Amino acid sequence: MDNLFPLILFGVLLVMGFICGGIAEKCHYASIREREKQLADILLVPGKQPPEGLGECRTVFVCGSAVIGMDYFKMTLAAFMNFLGGRISVYETLVERARREAILRMKETARREDGRYICNIKFSTANVMGQQAKKAGCVEVIAYGTAIIPRPS
Repeated sequence: MDNLFPLILFGVLLVMGFICGGIAEKCHYASIREREKQLADILLVPGKQPPEGLGECRTVFVCGSAVIGMDYFKMTLAAFMNFLGGRISVYETLVERARREAILRMKETARREDGRYICNIKFSTANVMGQQAKKAGCVEVIAYGTAIIPRPS
């Protein structure tokens, strides 16, 4: 019976991680979708040049950074999937959330500067805590670009 307690405790913590992590992820996705609607008027322009016909504009560097962590259940599942090989979808959703959050924070910075477009967008990603703690629990994504601010006529 004494040997069974740690196993039961591990199972309970795993289930709690699954439930709490799922709720937190759903809430974060809902927040992302709502903020994407609010910032839809700030357009991301592929390429280095702003759209033609804007007239006189000024530019400002904008960036957004997000560090998103993974819950223990997903870390355990990812470790198991890594052992088996193949696609690890829990990491894909982690990186997607971080990327979308970084873009939103970059757009919020552009909005504070009265920017209407962001061009020359770049991304940088990093594994946070991965090497030191022997686990990949967090990912950081930095999105940066040039905000185009049209001058008033």
